[in-house]
Amino acid sequence: MTEIVLVIHLLIAMGLIGTVLLQRSEGGALGIGGGGGAGGGMFNARGAGNALTRATAILALGFFITSISLTVMATRSSAPTSVFEGVGGSKAPGNTNTGAGGAVKLPNLGGAPKDPAKPQVPTSQ
Repeated sequence: MTEIVLVIHLLIAMGLIGTVLLQRSEGGALGIGGGGGAGGGMFNARGAGNALTRATAILALGFFITSISLTVMATRSSAPTSVFEGVGGSKAPGNTNTGAGGAVKLPNLGGAPKDPAKPQVPTSQ
């Protein structure tokens, strides 16, 4: 189901890009469709503008609906996970980072520095 909605979403996105590019800009120099009042076509300049505006609004609504539905489908299919899941320690063989009770052991860095002005470098043990 997600794949079908995704394909519809992509088709709507391509149609939305096309209708936006076909519209006449404010300057009138960059628009592809409906430029000027002359020329024999199916629409006059005003009719083409209204049709493209309406088509853009419909495609934008479809884009929002498919975006929200894809988001809902994605959140329902993924199980909620916790940050603390797996912190209790792994029982896998060879895992040496866990101590008593499955707690993760931190490396011994030799304690806090005695003089904060002089940084201490940890020495190997």
